[in-house]
Amino acid sequence: MGSAAAAAIERHPHLATPCRDGYVRVDMHSHTMFSGDSTTTLDEIIESVVEAGIDVLCVTDHNAIEGAVRLQRELEGDGICRVIVGEEVRTHTGEIIGLFLTERISFGDNAVDTATQIRKQGGVMYVPHPFDPMRRNLTEASLIELTDLGLVDAIEAHNSKTSLQSLNKRAREFGESHGLALGAGSDAHVPHALGSAFVEMPDFDGPTDFLAKLGEGVLVGHHWDMHRPWSARIVPSVTEEY
Repeated sequence: MGSAAAAAIERHPHLATPCRDGYVRVDMHSHTMFSGDSTTTLDEIIESVVEAGIDVLCVTDHNAIEGAVRLQRELEGDGICRVIVGEEVRTHTGEIIGLFLTERISFGDNAVDTATQIRKQGGVMYVPHPFDPMRRNLTEASLIELTDLGLVDAIEAHNSKTSLQSLNKRAREFGESHGLALGAGSDAHVPHALGSAFVEMPDFDGPTDFLAKLGEGVLVGHHWDMHRPWSARIVPSVTEEY
């Protein structure tokens, strides 16, 4: 084991347990410098994915998919990790995530219209960090409305940046009581957060199979929200081609 992988296990001890045969580790929520609130470069993402042994990374930048598209090309091209193109979209009543996107979703609409846009692309509608008042979480009334309309596919039952585990527990209970698939993600805004949470689930092929297999998954993770250690660095322009 290399020193980088050992350091990842020290940060996130559950990484020491091997993934079961036929299963993959899927981080359903992560961010790059294209988010605007993160300075994590694509090279840093690639390095941290290797260290943490993530098999599938959902890149869900705020109101952007360019970083996800570029990482999909680089990580899959090198056979390092599969990438699901996603987007964390701001709506009038809070944020929702679209996964398996082919086009950027417009932001600032109401939640029903946004969820409908995701579904029209054949995407998966995922609700991040519900019930967490410290985030731009979807309001409970909006979450119930979307669920009643059948527009929610999965809910984030473990978010590593959510400090109160009672909020993650509440999300899990809501998902279970409404028959929703349960997801987990690091919500990484710094490279070392990758590996802090993921779903260990049977391998899948495409969004429909992903949702079917997600129900067989196990949520793995812990609370981890440490800041990036300071160092002098230059962050590339988000308009720059890699």
